[in-house]
Amino acid sequence: MDLGSFVRRGQTIVRLDDVDLKLRVEQAQAQLDQAKAALRQAEEKVGVRPGQNFDINKLPEVANARVALELAEKNLRRSEKLIESGDISRTLYDQQRAQRDQMKEQYEAALSLARQNYAAVMTAKANVASAVSALNPAVRNLSYANVYSPIDGYVSDRPADLGEYVSTSTKVATVVKINPLRVRIDIPEQAIPTVSVGQSVSVTTSAWPERNFGGRIARISPNVTPTSRTLTVEAEIENSGGTLKPGQFATVRILQSRPQPAVLVPARAVRTESGVSRVFVIKDGKTQERLVQLGQTEGDLVAVKSGVAVGENVATSNIEQLSEGMAVKQ
Repeated sequence: MDLGSFVRRGQTIVRLDDVDLKLRVEQAQAQLDQAKAALRQAEEKVGVRPGQNFDINKLPEVANARVALELAEKNLRRSEKLIESGDISRTLYDQQRAQRDQMKEQYEAALSLARQNYAAVMTAKANVASAVSALNPAVRNLSYANVYSPIDGYVSDRPADLGEYVSTSTKVATVVKINPLRVRIDIPEQAIPTVSVGQSVSVTTSAWPERNFGGRIARISPNVTPTSRTLTVEAEIENSGGTLKPGQFATVRILQSRPQPAVLVPARAVRTESGVSRVFVIKDGKTQERLVQLGQTEGDLVAVKSGVAVGENVATSNIEQLSEGMAVKQ
């Protein structure tokens, strides 16, 4: 995709070279297949089917050894009664007891071997799980070879060129959504009570000074910026024709349901230093310095919300040379 191209959400913007990524997936898949084959062999060795619970007493080797042991113990108990009555010799009894001991050893050996074989099954299962854990990130990394657009919009920048090496932190493209456009507005602290979500706004730009673009306040920050003591507000502006461009500066007017009274004074009458605005009112031939709260600007005039009353005379020239209590001529 080149600069200015329109892309849909989910559309491929950049395709990375995936040869090494595919090789890693194939290697991880081969290891998983080997681990699964080893698991099947281990399960067959103990007679367990996939998903079946292991019961050591149901293994043929263990079951046969147990039956032989039970028979030998039964014969030994009968011989114990016969030797007491003198019906069998001591030699025959000793043979029966030796046979019982031999069957017991064989049974315990069968149990031990079955436990070892089942331990091999558990090890094989762990190897399968480990192989799956190695395959999953390889498959995921392969999916990253295609970089998709997260939104519908236009490509505003594509710094990555064909054949260039990129890393996970490299920006390959910038996609901007131009409708609706978001406008960020810094609201003075004293004006916070007059702003609410859903309020209408009007936007003008230097590129289109004769046009007003309408929108509404969509989001309001929960906190005031500590340095500027302003509240950040986001408005969404209808821009279906794509006239407005992201990054432009704009003059935003928030429309109030009730007009607020304000005094208009020439902008040249206001002196602003360190964020504090002042005007000089001429009264009885002397200057009075007033701190003022400014509002919107209308051409060469600026609204003063407080600090100056209607009908008061304001100095408009040589402002930098004035100070409190100076005698002036009107």
